[in-house]
Amino acid sequence: MVASEVLLFAPRASADFAAKIAAFMGVAISPLEEREFEDGEHKVRPLCSVRDRRTFVVQSLYGEPGTSPNDKLCRLLFLIAALRDAGARRVAAVIPYLAYARKDQRTQPRDPVTSRYVAQLLEAAGSDAVVTLDVHNRSAFHNAFRVPVVNLETAGVFADYLAKWLERRKACVVSPDLGGVKRAQALRDRLSSLTGRDIGTAFMEKYRARGEVSGDTLVGDVRGADVVICDDLISTGTTLARTALACHRASAQRVCAVAAHGLFTGDAEGTLERAHLDHLAITDTVAPFRLGKDFVDRRLRTVSVAPLFADAIKRLQDGRSLTELLGQAY
Repeated sequence: MVASEVLLFAPRASADFAAKIAAFMGVAISPLEEREFEDGEHKVRPLCSVRDRRTFVVQSLYGEPGTSPNDKLCRLLFLIAALRDAGARRVAAVIPYLAYARKDQRTQPRDPVTSRYVAQLLEAAGSDAVVTLDVHNRSAFHNAFRVPVVNLETAGVFADYLAKWLERRKACVVSPDLGGVKRAQALRDRLSSLTGRDIGTAFMEKYRARGEVSGDTLVGDVRGADVVICDDLISTGTTLARTALACHRASAQRVCAVAAHGLFTGDAEGTLERAHLDHLAITDTVAPFRLGKDFVDRRLRTVSVAPLFADAIKRLQDGRSLTELLGQAY
């Protein structure tokens, strides 16, 4: 099959990001009917034939004014099921930001493992593949699903972006916690390959219990270095702020931060405004609607991952390997 045969659907909430993917693929978004009812219920149906076709549904599951992650998840599940009922041969869920992925293990008695429940819902609705970006815990994500999953990584796009920022002096990629070390190492490896330089890594000691974060020890040498803090998402911004402060106290030269998903909850803008960061970069999986325009213009840079998703969808559609794209076997 060729890319022109792709049927790409997107509910209204994710239409902007889906349009970017479609533009890079050179296809049009397939039409949908979405209706709202007076009691808060809704329906969605494809307005073109999907019989015996491979289809892709784009829906990013972050909350925003008037639409919760639960609303978006429900619409995604109903659309996947409707496509299956209409005879679609395959349905892949393309979820740039996957809600509930952070709750991937029991930390207290009788805790829900919500990431696994979301996986079960997607499978039950009829999804036979899931594509997402920089999920919080890659191993837990893969183990939660019984269908093929693709966890795209930001290492390549951020390496291209950062190569222009880093100067010839010492550089280091820092993870804000031990769990993100592999993510930081992947970015370090891409940067080293791109720049031909030796780039170090470091990580912060971090403990979380009942919503409280502690630990402020930086493990690694950042003295005199341009430091890149690498994380999967930014919520309140406190983790980034703590890590940036620790790097400056350890005599780092400059400090920037990159993260796949910018949620910016609570007083994230104030926290990041006061943080010791030269600048901050995110991807476009989540719109930074919680931040003021002035902060966005002055402090925030956005790197699009739409080309990465477009490439992954085309490879899945054509039955080609993702190994070259991801740098690892799938």
